[in-house]
Amino acid sequence: MKTDTPQTVYLKDYTPPAYLVDTVDLDFNIEPGGTTVTATLAMRRNPASAGQPLVLDGDELETLSVTLDGASVPFAQSDSTLTIADVPAAFTLRTVVRIQPDKNTRLSGLYRSKDGYFTQCEAQGFRRITWFLDRPDVMATYTVTLHADQATYPVLLANGNPVASGDEPNGRHWARWADPFKKPAYLFAVVAGKLDGLFDTFQTASGRTVQLAIYVEPGKLDQCPHAMAALQKSMRWDEQRFGLECDLEHYMIVAVGDFNMGAMENKGLNIFNTKYVLARSDVATDVDFENIDRVVAHEYFHNWTGNRVTCRDWFQLSLKEGLTVFRDQEFGADLHDQSTARIREVRGLRAAQFPEDSGPMAHPVRPASFVEINNFYTATVYEKGAEVVRMIQTLIGRDGFRKGMDEYFRRHDGQAVTCEDFVAAMAAASGFDFTQFMRWYAQPGTPQVAATARYDAPARRYTLSFSQSNPRASDRQPYLIPIRVALFDATGNILPGSEQTLLLTETTQAFAFEDIGAEPVPSLLRDFSAPVVLDFAYSPQQLTHLLAFESDAFNAWEAGQRLASQLILEATAAIATGREPAWPAGFVDAARRLLHTHNQRGAAFVAEALTLPGESTLAEALAEIDPDALHAARNALRRHLAEQLAAEFAGVYAALAASAAYSPSSAEAGRRALRNTCLGYLLELNTESARQLAVRQFDSADNMTDQFAALAALAQTDCPEREPALADFYQRWQHEALVVDKWLVAQSGSRLPSTLATVKKLTAHPAFDITNPNKVYSLLRNFGANLVRFNAADGSGYAFLAERIIELDPLNPQVASRLARCFDRWKKFDANRQTAARQALEMIRRQPGLSGDVFEVISKVLGQEST
Repeated sequence: MKTDTPQTVYLKDYTPPAYLVDTVDLDFNIEPGGTTVTATLAMRRNPASAGQPLVLDGDELETLSVTLDGASVPFAQSDSTLTIADVPAAFTLRTVVRIQPDKNTRLSGLYRSKDGYFTQCEAQGFRRITWFLDRPDVMATYTVTLHADQATYPVLLANGNPVASGDEPNGRHWARWADPFKKPAYLFAVVAGKLDGLFDTFQTASGRTVQLAIYVEPGKLDQCPHAMAALQKSMRWDEQRFGLECDLEHYMIVAVGDFNMGAMENKGLNIFNTKYVLARSDVATDVDFENIDRVVAHEYFHNWTGNRVTCRDWFQLSLKEGLTVFRDQEFGADLHDQSTARIREVRGLRAAQFPEDSGPMAHPVRPASFVEINNFYTATVYEKGAEVVRMIQTLIGRDGFRKGMDEYFRRHDGQAVTCEDFVAAMAAASGFDFTQFMRWYAQPGTPQVAATARYDAPARRYTLSFSQSNPRASDRQPYLIPIRVALFDATGNILPGSEQTLLLTETTQAFAFEDIGAEPVPSLLRDFSAPVVLDFAYSPQQLTHLLAFESDAFNAWEAGQRLASQLILEATAAIATGREPAWPAGFVDAARRLLHTHNQRGAAFVAEALTLPGESTLAEALAEIDPDALHAARNALRRHLAEQLAAEFAGVYAALAASAAYSPSSAEAGRRALRNTCLGYLLELNTESARQLAVRQFDSADNMTDQFAALAALAQTDCPEREPALADFYQRWQHEALVVDKWLVAQSGSRLPSTLATVKKLTAHPAFDITNPNKVYSLLRNFGANLVRFNAADGSGYAFLAERIIELDPLNPQVASRLARCFDRWKKFDANRQTAARQALEMIRRQPGLSGDVFEVISKVLGQEST
């Protein structure tokens, strides 16, 4: 919980640990009245430090004994520290504490879920297990012994390899695990539960056999094969792409339904949220299957980028997360549809990270300070961090990047290091000077790049000029920005020699292309080569030309998004002033061409291209957001497309009807995506025939992708079929927790005016549990992302969510602070909405005992210092 004055931690104040830990021996005695943890630490004074007292971190620990080299020792204890004033240069410290995991609703440290006991130690959860130097630059080898009732907790797991086990009196048993690799405490994990296991093996490139296991709640084994296959694919891919082989004898994944995050890369014992493990075609969508591929790979890839080489301090979080997101993106592109992978990544970046970069919680990829590190597991650290790594590969090439990775591990295997260390390895391997590039790690905000073009016909010269700025940066120094470009002629061909990566290094810079016979159409920022906002005055004709001929899938999609954005934003202004929006025939014609060419261009790409920009992305272009007008404008364009292309949508829908058994393959997933996109447009018409089409799909679907797509479309429609479909879906799937989450999402994200009333009612429904993060995210956070309903003019959405944050904060501060982030953009709305939002935020801030997690977010959102 929050102290009276939460303290800010600064990167500039980093100092090495005063003491080091060589070995850790932990003994867990799990009993109904609590768990007793005995920790035996072989410690020594850091030669680089002076003679400071030994200060250990702890949280909610009942200290039973403290001995040093076998003798009791005086100590001073506060709520968060245990201090021993005088210790020798090397010693053995033994502490015994009692913890209460059954009461641990924070899901940090050791906690109880329905199937047993689990841990989550990142970022600072280990201190909730025992007294320790809980910081990532303290690395040690661990041996762990677990004792528990054998019938209730037959599975006992920890990091590393099993070394011994046996029975104990009174129906109990024990198991011991040893991890041969040094690790920081945040990578520690134990599990004690009643779980089913799926077992397999993997043969490494060097011929070693690794034992693989996935543990899930009883009865769910038939939902595990996809995750096991994903693990094996990721292991092989990492060997082939980066030469990185699994270093363990055992690699285990454990799925738990109560988990604050998506998954955790604990060394050899990954603990996952069930949503990223469990999949079967009748309960999981195509998106779920692909997300499992990506998240399983992500956590496995951490075994090297995060575990073997870890962070010196938590400010370096993107060192592991940005790099590993980039790695899982590359894996996902290789495994799935490369033409759409990049599109989805950028769509997500613009929807989440760009608003973060321009809001009150803006921070650099490597933050300079924090109150609660849990608040910095953000889109900036992860997704923008991945874009920074991607730019490094763009600058030095794929082969150069591989050499840089090799050098990084050669230098730093087994160490806790910094972002500078990673970039220095890339520089050493490639010879590239990254000095200017480091601004990407140090400055908040999204760089703005304005581009202009000039064609000199007599000189046959075409010049692109760029200027860059970042109003959120602390200075006006320019970034190094790689801008991939190409020039298209009137026939849709790329002009020879025009495909280049331009390096924008100055505030203003021009690049000339010689011997250009006619004015071309420029393709700028191809493959989204830098996370910037690019402003270029494209004409509708130029964008249509790119949409038709662009060979870069991302920029072809981007051309359509720019066209749609221009139309929706112009319509928003019209609606706000009582005028009717105008929709040019050219946009409809472009959409028609996409539908007609889906066999040539790929169904997945066409589905993405026909998906209009999201409201949160569009809102970033507005100085003041009118959510009602923006919502009305976007919906009006959807209806216009549906009206003009009804026959085409119906024809493609019928043509893409499934003809074989379900497969989550990219090709089949793309066909379903486009078919369901067509269904969504047809539901905009709200005709009897369209509604019955959705009902028939809902009733007859043999997979969750199609069934949920029909439900989601009906949930957005005010029609008689809506409520029966929602009731039927819940009746069918009420015992599948992850499917019920989808049911909550469909209702909390609805555009109907009754959405808030529905969400309020659902908070009392048996399907909702405020102590379960998945339920909170599905119902409450998803409602907070519903731009038009959360930001209701009367402030009712703000007041409701504020009350839920207050309710949740004492139970789980991490989840409550993530919910509080829904208020990030409140100052971009009109005065009345701002007044209502401020009242809600002040109500939260006034709560006694507010956690540091929520305190930091609310203070920054209100524009006040958090210290």
